[in-house]
Amino acid sequence: MVAPLLIIDAANVVGSVPDGWWRDRAGATERLRDRLSAPDLGVLTGGVTPELVLVVEGQARGVTAVPGVRVVAAPGSGDDEIVSLVAAADDRTVVVATADRELISRVTALGASIVGPKSVR
Repeated sequence: MVAPLLIIDAANVVGSVPDGWWRDRAGATERLRDRLSAPDLGVLTGGVTPELVLVVEGQARGVTAVPGVRVVAAPGSGDDEIVSLVAAADDRTVVVATADRELISRVTALGASIVGPKSVR
């Protein structure tokens, strides 16, 4: 069985909590990445441990991967990169963590499921 793919819209998830993230976007994204490497997020994907992909953009592009969390630096729009990842997933189960309405519309049209930012924070 192929593990489900959990794609996290880093900018949207980091921006969902007014904790001063705007003063250090890369640092806030690294803290999110580190939290993602610890918990069992299988509850979001039907009990199967997912492959985690954190999509970063802008000032957070320098954030690197850690064991259990692949980081994809979007060359342009993070939303466009997420859509590309969903489109390339073929028949694989894909869940996207975001609250961005336009992105939700784009990825659900491709068959992805959605969870909100709080689900991965």
